Amino acid sequence: MNKFRIGCGLLAVFLTAAAAQTPEYGYQVIHAYPHDPNAFTQGLEFRAGFLYEGTGLKGRSSVRKVQLETGKVLQQIDIDAQYFGEGITVLNQQIIELTWQSETGFVYEQPSFRRLRTFNYSGEGWGLANDGQRIYMSDGSAQIRIWNPGTLQEERHITVHDRGKPVTNVNELEWVRGEIYANIWQKDVIARISPADGRVLGWIDLTGILNAAERTGSEDVLNGIAYDVLGNRLFVTGKQWPKLFEIKVVPKPPPHK
Repeated sequence: MNKFRIGCGLLAVFLTAAAAQTPEYGYQVIHAYPHDPNAFTQGLEFRAGFLYEGTGLKGRSSVRKVQLETGKVLQQIDIDAQYFGEGITVLNQQIIELTWQSETGFVYEQPSFRRLRTFNYSGEGWGLANDGQRIYMSDGSAQIRIWNPGTLQEERHITVHDRGKPVTNVNELEWVRGEIYANIWQKDVIARISPADGRVLGWIDLTGILNAAERTGSEDVLNGIAYDVLGNRLFVTGKQWPKLFEIKVVPKPPPHK
């Protein structure tokens, strides 16, 4: 009887540990599109058939409207050389942009790219996304701040965590079917995050999506997630990548023995 109980106890522990593993996914490339290899991509969104992209580096930062099929820049506004552009989001016919360490953001009119105003926040600015009601902002830590879109002030925040451990370096954000998708700086993965409590719901492993020979430096990392709501299409790219990929998230195959 004791051996039976011990055996059942070990089985329960094993099943609990297996259940606790965060789901992992792979990808299938549906299509590869051209992407400006000089664009240090910081933020990416898809709206009404076009990509909106924020780029970084001092003296090279801009906000752009880009034709998906060709990678051609259709509209662009450059920001002052003192600023390092970061994430963007598009909401209510406006484009909202962060900068890295200047604690300054900009709001543009979406159709004309005319700058409407500046605003301020504390700490670093990394990524932005929205669900139509609230704006989500990352700052490179494990926290995602949740802003009121009218005031651009923080209302609350969540801490991104996986099995009880905080996940830091949360970068570019995108709202996808009720979840926050996030790049993790310097990693070829996307975290699927619950907006309710910050729990990581799954990991999408994008290892190998861009050939190593097409990366020109250590900072040319995966960065940029855009979602086409109407077409149910997911796009990813990276800093100074020559390609932008439409992908399908698929179950991750088991490792080879």
